[in-house]
Amino acid sequence: MARYLLERLGLALLTLVLLSLIVFFAGSVLPGNPGRAILGPFASEHAVALLDEELGVNRPLLSQYWSWVTNFARGDMGTSYQFRAPVDSLLMPALVRSLKLALVALAIVVPVSITAGVLAALYRGRAVDRTISVAALSLSTVPEFVSGIVLIVVFAIGLKAFPVTATAPAGTSPPAELRYLILPAIPLVLILFGYIARMTRAGTLEALDSDYVRTAILKGLPRSVVIRRHVLRNSLLPTITVVATQTGYLVGGLVVVETLFNYQGLGRLIFTAATNKDFPMLEAGVLLIGIVYLAATFVADVLYTVLNPRIRLQGAES
Repeated sequence: MARYLLERLGLALLTLVLLSLIVFFAGSVLPGNPGRAILGPFASEHAVALLDEELGVNRPLLSQYWSWVTNFARGDMGTSYQFRAPVDSLLMPALVRSLKLALVALAIVVPVSITAGVLAALYRGRAVDRTISVAALSLSTVPEFVSGIVLIVVFAIGLKAFPVTATAPAGTSPPAELRYLILPAIPLVLILFGYIARMTRAGTLEALDSDYVRTAILKGLPRSVVIRRHVLRNSLLPTITVVATQTGYLVGGLVVVETLFNYQGLGRLIFTAATNKDFPMLEAGVLLIGIVYLAATFVADVLYTVLNPRIRLQGAES
């Protein structure tokens, strides 16, 4: 198990290095001059050249990359061109806010989706299965901006059950802040419900048709014991992978939801950086999302190894 996890960790680090190369060199070829972007269109060429030299953007690309990645590893993400402030002082609070919204969405969608997927598999071919399958497929096709607008109009403006904005006032307690995050989390729940429920259903059906489940039933074990001890443990393996792969989207891909609910999250900040050619903010933000995604994938690998003894045996044999 330790060898397998070390291999996965090494692969994650290699992926992170490749991602940093892609992010940096992709940002370096984007149109726009940093000095010109900071000083404005009316600045002289001499002033722009001096600022470019101060920023180091006129050095060879490999030298720029090495300085950027080593500074990033030490926690120095550079200075934002747009806000004239350290990038980490802007990105880290936005990351925390995005993680809060992602955790609320996951806390709702994971148990609901798993329960629905298991029920659909247990009653395959019946009305329960068809209802859950149709609902999962239909909800996953509804864009976030459509469901978000409907939720705002009905529950925030009409019923006044929730705040219109997702940003809680400063000093708000965590229980009170949760009320601000529930409404923007629902569009994410609707999108992810279909993926997770369908994957859970497929995994549960595969487990129900396996030999070890048939053997457990033939031994006379109660149905509830078979499902709890044998079916769920194995049917959740694909679901863990799905949840992990959606983490990057939940942390950095919520531009529409964050804009609708006026939430200053990581996705909205990166979108603003891309719009304003704020390359230090853009590159650090994308790399930060990659780190979160790889961390979530590694946690999924750990859980997968714990739940699946075959991986431990394969690792021992190799």
